[in-house]
Amino acid sequence: MDTTIDQNCPQKIGIALSGGGVRGVAHLGVMQAMIDHGIQFSHISGTSAGAIGAAFVAEGYAPKEVLRIIKENRLLKLLRPAFGSSGLISILHARFLISKYIPHNSFQGLKTNITISTVDLGEARLVYFTSGELDLAVLASCCLPGIFKPIEINNHMYVDGGILNNFPVEPLVGNCDLIIGSSCNHLPVVTSIKSFGELVDRAAMIAVNSSLNTHKILCDIVIEPHGLGGYGIFDTDAAEEIYMIGYEEGLKTINGNQKLKDIIQAKKNKPAL
Repeated sequence: MDTTIDQNCPQKIGIALSGGGVRGVAHLGVMQAMIDHGIQFSHISGTSAGAIGAAFVAEGYAPKEVLRIIKENRLLKLLRPAFGSSGLISILHARFLISKYIPHNSFQGLKTNITISTVDLGEARLVYFTSGELDLAVLASCCLPGIFKPIEINNHMYVDGGILNNFPVEPLVGNCDLIIGSSCNHLPVVTSIKSFGELVDRAAMIAVNSSLNTHKILCDIVIEPHGLGGYGIFDTDAAEEIYMIGYEEGLKTINGNQKLKDIIQAKKNKPAL
């Protein structure tokens, strides 16, 4: 029996989106490149910045539309910490923006399945959200400890999922025929650190990247733009540049990966209903 079409055109394609602050805008570029070539996702998992992208794209917004929404509503600046402020600040003031564009505020109402990675701070364990109030799960996943107050959900305190898993591929395993991983935290070699913010950024990225290879091996395809290492996680003014880096890397992967070429060709050859 010839199974070429089944192998080359998976029915369920999943994508895992890493955390990485503003660098996570690159995921939007990667996904837009894929969508432009006819690749659709059945399941998206994400943590932190990846959780934001997952939620908006799963609602049906094109990734390039999400970039516009983020820029016009200054979402990235809302999520930027106020260094020097007295005590922790709340991330909940960004809640209105999610409800504005995803008014049903539920996982079940989304057009695509998503999984949001968080950490239960009290119980010190990784928690994947697939139901409940969408905005709280997304903001909890973005809640960087030491900067933002934890998000309370059902009497539990939740923070950034990147603490324990910054590349949440596992929710896709067994649920997808093909798994794509988009990681935005490739670190270049540096010879000097110029600021406290840069020091914190690099130390954090070294920590979250420590288990990256373990997650990469679960992916069929890994997309990791190398040009992002020079951007800090709070470089909000560079969102457009970061998006284009992701888009170009997405195109490069499509053009250089036979699995993706086969999927695209199989979709083109599929007769219209």
